Amino acid sequence: MTSVIWIVVAVLGTFTVGYMGYSRYLSQFVELDDERETPAHKYEDGQEYVPSKKPVLLGHHFSSIAGGAPIVGPITAGAIWGWVPALLWVAIGNPLMGAVHDFISLSSSIRHEGRSIGYIVGQYVGERGKNLLLWFAFLTIILVVAVFALVVGIVLNAFPSAATASFVYIALAVVFGVYLYQLDGPFIPGTALFVAGVFAGVWVGIQYPFAFFQLAGDASHTAGTFVLFEGSTGSWVPGAGALGGNTAAWVPVILIYAVIASALPVWTLLQPRDYLSSFLLYAGVGGALLAIIVGTIFGTSSQPLVIDSSIQPFQGFMGVDSRAPYPLFPMLFVTIACGTISGFHSLVSSGTTAKQLNKESDARLIGYGGMLGEGLLAATALSALAIAGFASDAAAGGIGGALPNFASGGGIILTSLGIPAEYGAPFMALVLVSFLLTSTDTAARLGRYMMEEIVGTKGTQSETGFGGGIGSFARGRYTNPVVQGLIAYALVISGEWATLWALFGSANQLLAALALLTGTVWLANWDETKQLVSTGVPMAIMVAITVIALAFLAGYQWLFVNLIQGGVTGIGNQISMVVRIALAVVLVYLALSLVRIGYGNITSVRDGDRPAAEPSDD
Repeated sequence: MTSVIWIVVAVLGTFTVGYMGYSRYLSQFVELDDERETPAHKYEDGQEYVPSKKPVLLGHHFSSIAGGAPIVGPITAGAIWGWVPALLWVAIGNPLMGAVHDFISLSSSIRHEGRSIGYIVGQYVGERGKNLLLWFAFLTIILVVAVFALVVGIVLNAFPSAATASFVYIALAVVFGVYLYQLDGPFIPGTALFVAGVFAGVWVGIQYPFAFFQLAGDASHTAGTFVLFEGSTGSWVPGAGALGGNTAAWVPVILIYAVIASALPVWTLLQPRDYLSSFLLYAGVGGALLAIIVGTIFGTSSQPLVIDSSIQPFQGFMGVDSRAPYPLFPMLFVTIACGTISGFHSLVSSGTTAKQLNKESDARLIGYGGMLGEGLLAATALSALAIAGFASDAAAGGIGGALPNFASGGGIILTSLGIPAEYGAPFMALVLVSFLLTSTDTAARLGRYMMEEIVGTKGTQSETGFGGGIGSFARGRYTNPVVQGLIAYALVISGEWATLWALFGSANQLLAALALLTGTVWLANWDETKQLVSTGVPMAIMVAITVIALAFLAGYQWLFVNLIQGGVTGIGNQISMVVRIALAVVLVYLALSLVRIGYGNITSVRDGDRPAAEPSDD
């Protein structure tokens, strides 16, 4: 049988070559210079623009970009089409496309005062291009918030121990923020103390798991779980019919948390929490990869680390019908999504990270290297799937198969290091929650940034949203996240996970194509001698893949199969299909319109003519 270590070897090999060679070339290509003043220093305000130590910012950035998608996506793709196609897309696509995307997004932002990719493209193709991209990004952000809040709810329902541990590390993060930024405590001793506290929180979670409601039917929580509403399954909670009462109860809690966290100054929770949780993430990903190597060489795992017979190398172009009858092209590429390339990362890079970058040279490790770290997470998820195989509800693939496989497979892997599976599995569940929580409230914060740039801002400080007027309400620090949360909640409680995930993946990848278009436009206008292949080729590939995917989903899967042939019943689900079709059409229109405008600008500049439009004034 094939050893799972070959998945690790393939990814580490291509990633090493990419970082040592290609990222060095890209750093010289965009002329990173530590003598330039970064936006974090130029506009330091203690709220959004805060110069950060490289390890702190790397922790925040990595935690923010690495949500549940690089775990759910590779596992789902591996289940449908086999582990080889999934591995190839991660190992090759990540260093050549995804890491380039993140690095260029970060580099272009720090050269434009830490502004978003929407603002940047507006400087060269005009106000209409800017607004097209910002509206596209804002709609995608709402999908991100909805999907991640749902996945957090499912994880906390499956692993109540992760719920308690999450409360512990969030509380520690708030205290660490005060210690670090208000009391000016020493950095290294503080790190050692609070990181130890986070890992102690894992033990607390395992000892005192927490849930809102009992599970329906014969299912039950792990022994010793404290159930807040003992004796009730929460059937009255909105969305309980599709999600289950306990899961449905967690969703609004996560959304409320995201609303509050996104409105706080970055030093209060975002930076210290992401930095502390990054140690969980490093331990989970790095520990699992090390455990695979150790277990393979020394045979110390509880079972052989080989690919289970239920996971085939290749399952055919249409994949496994029982898990999802989707064609490999283009659906493989939008299913894996964040493990290889993710448009959401461009919003993080140009939204929060660029405002905190201490030196330009830090962009190489944080931008390019951070994306490689997400690829390692995808490889870890694929390895966990390969070892655990499929059982019970996991045979359906999707979210039902992704979460138990990641935790149970990860638990088996960690036995190579002497960690019992009964501790390893909850720990890996907490690792997943750590990714998800940080990405959810970061997404809500980024959505506010998008709207600020759409309607304009007054000065550099964000408004509360209660100053009067639609503009103030739309961009408000407190009001904008609430609007996002309400729309996301409406999407989640519909129970249409499969269609929501497919729409999220396609929109996310199409946003990545637009971010690469923005980088290409910037390079073309910066210097007519700059080569445009590094960004232009990945951009063209992703535009083709995502437009075809959205056309397939909207035209065939949702319109023909679900509506015309009656694949879904009930007025609520049918309305949901219509909304998704409309959203897909709008996203494609916005993207193609922006591609046309951007291409016009590039050809105009390279032909020696004037730019296609005057730069935006704001």
